[in-house]
Amino acid sequence: MDDDEARKSLKELGDRLDQARRAAPRDAARTRPDTTTGANSALGMGVRIGVELVVAVVVAVGIGWAIDSWFGTKPLAMVVFFFLGVAAGMWNVYRAVTGMGMKVGARRSRDESQSADWDDED
Repeated sequence: MDDDEARKSLKELGDRLDQARRAAPRDAARTRPDTTTGANSALGMGVRIGVELVVAVVVAVGIGWAIDSWFGTKPLAMVVFFFLGVAAGMWNVYRAVTGMGMKVGARRSRDESQSADWDDED
């Protein structure tokens, strides 16, 4: 292919792309399926719960094993930290399910009107 044929081919491609862009809907974001609801979010929540529970137990057992190897108390710290890891994992699962860990630093108020009104007459 020489330069003239390559330029002609690229020009034709550019024209076809422009034509396709004009024919496509303006707001492509509205035509995409919503992946934040339904099966995708349920699968994501399930994976998150499983990972949080397993990681908490693994990290806790690792800490218990390290303490046992340093102090020579072979099974004691690992058993204690296993149960602490299970408790921490369950707490993380509870927080994930109830939505407490969705936004860092944000809390849901009990009553929005209560936090908005100030009683300065005391």
